[in-house]
Amino acid sequence: MKISELPQSTVHHIIVFGEPKSGKSTLAGTLAEAGYNLIWISMDNGHSVLHKLSRAAQERIELVRLPDTKDYPIAIETCLQIMKGGPTRICEQHGKVECATCKKVEGAGWVTVHLNAADSNTIHVFDHISQLATSCMNHINRKMSDEYKPTWEDYRVQGTLMDKFLSNIQQSPAHIVCIAHVCETEMEDGAKKLVPLVGTVPFSRTAGKYFDDMVHVGVSNKTHK
Repeated sequence: MKISELPQSTVHHIIVFGEPKSGKSTLAGTLAEAGYNLIWISMDNGHSVLHKLSRAAQERIELVRLPDTKDYPIAIETCLQIMKGGPTRICEQHGKVECATCKKVEGAGWVTVHLNAADSNTIHVFDHISQLATSCMNHINRKMSDEYKPTWEDYRVQGTLMDKFLSNIQQSPAHIVCIAHVCETEMEDGAKKLVPLVGTVPFSRTAGKYFDDMVHVGVSNKTHK
C-alpha cells in the first residue's frame, strides 16, 4: 500500500507529565467536560481530583480502581491484561482480572474494560504509569525481603514489562491518555531535558516514542501551564 492510499489515523495516544499537584489529572479530566466518556484506570487515587468536575462530567467517567501497593502490586498484572484489547472483567474490591475471591461473593462489584471495542468518543486514561513502573518492580521482587536491593537484572525485566505495555499503546485502536511524573535527564548531546518518568531514567528518555503527543504541565506564578 502506498502512503497516499493510507487514511490518516484519527486515534490519539497522549502522555501528560509533570510534578505532583501540577494539574495532570485535572487536565485529563476536562475531557469529560468536553463530552468524552472516560475509562479511568486509577493506580494511586489521583481520581480524587475529579470531584471538582461538574456532575454531568463525573457521570461520563467510569472508574477502574487498582489498589496497588508494595505488598500487592496488582497494577502491572491488570494493565497488561487490559492492553491485550479483549473484554477484561475486573473486580472493584481488588482490581484483579477474574478475581477468584470475588467470584465466590454474591453481589460483588465488577467493571469490564474492552479496549478494542471502544468508540471514537471513549478515552482510556491510565493514572499514572510512573506508579505502573513501581508496580513492575514490586511484582518482580514480591518474594524478596524489604531490605532487598534491586539488581541490574531486575531493572532489565522492569524495562521489558513497561515496553510491553507501552508498545501495545502504540498499536492500540483506542484513544489513550497516560499520566506520569517527570524527571530530568541528560541527553546524549549534554542538554538537560524533562521527560515522563516511566521506569529507570535511561528508559524514560525514550518514553516519547510510544506516543503521538507529549504534554508537560507545571505551575508558575500560581498559574497552571
